[in-house]
Amino acid sequence: MPDVKHFDPDAALDTAMRLFWRRGVSATGVQDVVTATGVNRSSLYATFGGKRDLYLAALRRYVDQRSRPALRRLADDPRGLPAITDFFGALVEARCTGEHARWGCLVSNAHTGADDDPEVREVLRLHHELLRDAMRAALARARAAGELGPAVDPESAADVLALLAYGVNLRSRAGADPKSLTQTVATAVGSLATRTEEVP
Repeated sequence: MPDVKHFDPDAALDTAMRLFWRRGVSATGVQDVVTATGVNRSSLYATFGGKRDLYLAALRRYVDQRSRPALRRLADDPRGLPAITDFFGALVEARCTGEHARWGCLVSNAHTGADDDPEVREVLRLHHELLRDAMRAALARARAAGELGPAVDPESAADVLALLAYGVNLRSRAGADPKSLTQTVATAVGSLATRTEEVP
């Protein structure tokens, strides 16, 4: 007879994802996942493999369920710079308030411990492309609307904004003041905008 799973693999993976996200991969052991999910170790291994495979599956789930929808909304938003401002506003709010306050971002956290695992690095690379491409799309609309300063290169600016997003994620995990993060974002985005008046 085939082995019948007596647990929901999606629910177990979601719980594991939240553990890795909140505590970090190095501080989360398989026994922590066993305790949190109520699924025994042998069933976890049979379904997901070892800790490394479980972490990789959790990281991919995070990108698919959390990062990708937010970045798609940014890429599809027709408003240019206001879309970027709102993206960062939502990011600061999500990272500093509510259930996931001070958890940071699982992907950003993974950058600090990627080591030499090629599959983890590939997930991080693909996520970075999604983030940078979404920023580039918003900046292209800003350029078309005349919102960008003449010296702004959208390609370079997209890289800067992507790095700013990682910075917000990491600083929020360390307890940074949301007002300070918001002001930093406003300064960065404002530096891209067309100046409406000459500075004496």
